[in-house]
Amino acid sequence: MLQGSQTWTFNTKPAILSTGVIGGPFEANGNLAGDFDKLYDDLWMGQDTYEKAQRVLIEDAVQVALQKLNIKEEKIQFFLSGDLINQITPSSFAARTTQIPYFGLFSACATSMEGLALAALILDSNGAEKIVTGASSHNAAAEKQFRYPTEYGGQKPPTAQWTVTGAGFAVLGKGEQEKVPHPRVTSATIGKVMDLGISDPFNMGGAMAPAAVDTIERHLQDLNLDPDYYDCIFTGDLATIGRNVALELFQQKGINIQSPKFKDCGLLIYKDKQPVQSGASGPGCSASVLYGHLLNQMKKGALKRILVVATGALLSPLSFQQKETIPCIAHAVSIEYL
Repeated sequence: MLQGSQTWTFNTKPAILSTGVIGGPFEANGNLAGDFDKLYDDLWMGQDTYEKAQRVLIEDAVQVALQKLNIKEEKIQFFLSGDLINQITPSSFAARTTQIPYFGLFSACATSMEGLALAALILDSNGAEKIVTGASSHNAAAEKQFRYPTEYGGQKPPTAQWTVTGAGFAVLGKGEQEKVPHPRVTSATIGKVMDLGISDPFNMGGAMAPAAVDTIERHLQDLNLDPDYYDCIFTGDLATIGRNVALELFQQKGINIQSPKFKDCGLLIYKDKQPVQSGASGPGCSASVLYGHLLNQMKKGALKRILVVATGALLSPLSFQQKETIPCIAHAVSIEYL
């Protein structure tokens, strides 16, 4: 199962059986609105705080994924979820609602692939029959915690990114039990924490790019693969700045990944006219794009093999105030339609 130094390969190829993808009003005006199962027309979502609204995103996404399979929570062994809010309370409070045995995860914006990798590992090891996993973020809740409340109206530099209001969750099942084609998780590479000394919280893409490149390089080495094995490699949250940095680093390392086959979820989700500065980010970014748009593309035959590399900046408001630099991580998961 362990291949190389950082990569798991999954003999049973756990299947992504169903998904639930929920978004907010900004996402409703974006490029991928048609790939969401439900879109809210306001950020409050019937709640009196943004953190409670984020909990609703998670609950809705889980319910949609279960309803597509016509199963109840009792048929799910584990619930793996994480987010950006202090002590991941939206995820934990959603777990209070679902009453599914719960693993709370935190890898910042890389949480979506951390959960998918761990869910596949548990299933491949006969530790469960079905697992729900995913991640979420809420623009206003993240802004309030990490930057300034939106009501403050603080200006941002062009390097800044827009936190996605969205949740993407999937039900995974044991692969050998599925007789019809499904997107399947074939391998996962667990990243190392990297810190190249960037301390600017408005340049997250630049800070995270080295971690993405390191994990992709290790994935290809561990599995002895050429980048062309994949139809496309998708990062989660590098946006314009980070993607450009990553392409430069690939060139320096002699890794032949061509620009058209290296895409970023943070550049796919919104339209050019939307004021998102460098692009999108947040745990809900890669989760929403993967479990919505990318899997839909696989089911249509437009994509056969993809590598999804979610990136996370592991800072906190306190670490920033204490003048710490930004440690970052990236986790990669390969998905094939089989």
